[in-house]
Amino acid sequence: KTGYLQVHLYRPFSLDHFLKELPSTVKKVTVLDRTKESGALGDPLYLDVCAAFIDSEIHPKVLAGRYGLSSKDVTPAQMIAVYNNMILDKPKNHFTVGINDDLTHLSLAVGEEVDLATDGTISCKFWGLGSDGTVGANKNSIKIIGDYTDMYVQAYFEYDTKKSGGVTKSHLRFGKTPIRSSYYVKKANFIACHNASYINKYDIVSDIKNNGIFLLNCSWQGKELEENLPASVKRALAKKNIQFYVIDATKAAKEIGLGNRTNIILQAAFFKLANVIPVPQAIEYMKDAILKSYGKKGDKVVNMNYAAIDQGVNGAQKIEIPANWIEAVDATADVATNENLPDFIKNILIPINAQQGDDIPVSAFAAMADGTFPMGTSAYEKRGVAVDVPKWNADHCIQCNQCSYVCPHAAIRPFLLTEEETAAAPQGYDTKKAN
Repeated sequence: KTGYLQVHLYRPFSLDHFLKELPSTVKKVTVLDRTKESGALGDPLYLDVCAAFIDSEIHPKVLAGRYGLSSKDVTPAQMIAVYNNMILDKPKNHFTVGINDDLTHLSLAVGEEVDLATDGTISCKFWGLGSDGTVGANKNSIKIIGDYTDMYVQAYFEYDTKKSGGVTKSHLRFGKTPIRSSYYVKKANFIACHNASYINKYDIVSDIKNNGIFLLNCSWQGKELEENLPASVKRALAKKNIQFYVIDATKAAKEIGLGNRTNIILQAAFFKLANVIPVPQAIEYMKDAILKSYGKKGDKVVNMNYAAIDQGVNGAQKIEIPANWIEAVDATADVATNENLPDFIKNILIPINAQQGDDIPVSAFAAMADGTFPMGTSAYEKRGVAVDVPKWNADHCIQCNQCSYVCPHAAIRPFLLTEEETAAAPQGYDTKKAN
C-alpha cells in the first residue's frame, strides 16, 4: 500500500531511473524537501518531481512537504504523520512536519513516538554536563562494545551551545542486527542523569521504557532523596516499574583526586547495570583504554582512574520505589512569579532552557520577526548546575578583576565605593582597600 523512494542523485535528475522505481499504480506522492525556497511555487525537489510526472504516463496527486528544518530531529512519528496526511480526502499541501505552525496552520499533527528498534537492540541516553567527561566516556563505551563483541553499535551526541558547562546528551544504541535508526533515542532501556540539578529542570525520565533502568548521580540519601525528586519523576518511575539506582560519583571523584571528572566512575556503573558484556571483561577493557589514554601521564594518574572503575562498579545503590510514589502530587508552582515575567522570557527563553525549544509554536516568534534577542536575558537564566560555588576571598585578592571578566552571568562585579557608601553597606558586605 505504501512505499518510500530515496533520491541519491538530485541533479542531473534521472527521469528513467525515477519512473523505473516508481510503481505505475501509485495514486498519491508526497515530496519531502529539507529546504525552503522563498518566492518559488514549490521547493526544488517537489518542482522537479512535478515536471517528471508531466513527462510520464502516470499522473498521481503530488503533495509537497518540508521536514527537518534547522537541523531538527526527524522521527518515525513525523513520517507516520506524512502518510496519514495522504489518506485524507483533503490532504494538506505545502505543509511542514516537526514544527507547530499555528499561524499558517499548514503543519501536520504528530502522534506519539513509536519504538521501531529490532528485538534485542538496547537504547541508552545519558544527560551530562559539558566538560564533565560524559561524552568522552560514552565514545569509549561504544568503542569497547563495538571492538570486543559481535554487536552493531551507534552513537550520536547533542551539544548545548554553551559548550563547557552546558547540557550534553549522548544517544547510544547497540544490538545483534544492523541499526538503521537515524534519529535521537526516544525510547530508552537505560537512562543516566549525571548532574543532580537536571532532574528538576528537564524532562528526563519520560523517555524510559517500561522496566528500564534509571541511574541518577546525586548526593541525596533516604529522606533527602524523597524530598528532592519531583513528583513527576516519582510517578513515572512507579508507573513504568523502573529499576532506580543512585550513585554519588561527584564525592567519589573528589576523594580519588579526579576533581569534577566523574566520567570513568559513571561509565563503570553503566557497564555494571546495563550488563551489555560481562562485568569482569568490561573492567579489563576499560583499564586497557585508560592505560592507552593516560599511560604517558604516569602511574599515579592511571591508578586514580583504576580506582574510579572500582567506585563505579560498587558504588551504585538500588532504591526500592515506594508504592505511594505512583500518586505523588506536584508542588504548587509560583504562578505569580511566572506571570510577572516578560513575554519573551516566559514564552521563548524558559522553554528553550528546558530543552523544549522544538515545541515552541511559530506564533511565539511573531513579536521578534527580525530574529533578534532582547538584551539582559541572562538575569533570568540562573541554572544552578555547579556542584561548588566560588566565593570571593579578600585575603587572596590582588584586584586584577579577571574574576568579573570571565564570570558568564556577571554574578561577580567589582565596585569602587566612597567612604559614605562603605559606611552604609549592609552587614556582611566585605570590602578591601583599593590599590
